[in-house]
Amino acid sequence: MTFIEKLSAAWAANDSLLCVGLDPDMARLPAQFQNNPQGIYQFCTEIIDATADLACSFKPQIAYFAALGAEDQLEKICAYAKEKYPHIPLILDAKRGDIGATAKQYAREAYDRYGADAVTVNPYMGSDSVEPYMEWRDRGVIILCRTSNAGGSDLQFLKVEGKPLYQHVAKLVAEKWNANGQCALVVGATFPEELAQVRGIVGDMPLLVPGIGAQGGDIEATVKAGRTYNGAGMMINSSRAILYAATQGGEDFAAAARRVAQETRDAINAHRA
Repeated sequence: MTFIEKLSAAWAANDSLLCVGLDPDMARLPAQFQNNPQGIYQFCTEIIDATADLACSFKPQIAYFAALGAEDQLEKICAYAKEKYPHIPLILDAKRGDIGATAKQYAREAYDRYGADAVTVNPYMGSDSVEPYMEWRDRGVIILCRTSNAGGSDLQFLKVEGKPLYQHVAKLVAEKWNANGQCALVVGATFPEELAQVRGIVGDMPLLVPGIGAQGGDIEATVKAGRTYNGAGMMINSSRAILYAATQGGEDFAAAARRVAQETRDAINAHRA
């Protein structure tokens, strides 16, 4: 299956637009995983098991692993998710941005080393920074468009032919770059009006939407702005709010993660119609 086919099937099978982010912060892991060489692997795989029937995708953020020298654990986590839950898309959040042979190596890292169904990339260097990913015709390329951080406006609101740059990116991807039909865009939940603008430009192209949960994006506004005609079209990401949901001493972290994931999935679904 292609990335888009797998994502569409996951939306339907799990009745979910929730993307569960995997951002393991050693300072916030439960005590049993501290000073444990395999702690990150055990923590992330238990989160995956606890939320697999509630998610439309999993999204490990590579920086959290690389900073700890835990790329081998990331490989094993990706392999675990692909083996146990092959029907759920795996997105490597790497935000790569380079050209030519270097971009191709980043693509190999994402698709071959980690087995990702899709990878996030930065479009700042233009079309030839995205083209190498297209050689994997069944894999997704998720391109930064309107990001959830406040500083994104420094560049993304610059005018190009009278339109904000983020809208120009959306139009480029929808009309020129999406040769394989496997592209998606990153658009933050913190800017629902701009999310609606992007949806109007790209039709039913999937959107990866960070910014709910710890970043404070409004779920109702996000869903109403970004949903497609059939109430799908989004991977609404929540990471820290789910991973570190256990707030009371003795509460099982995996059970707490499942509780918050289910609450989030249900809150999203309440506004999909």
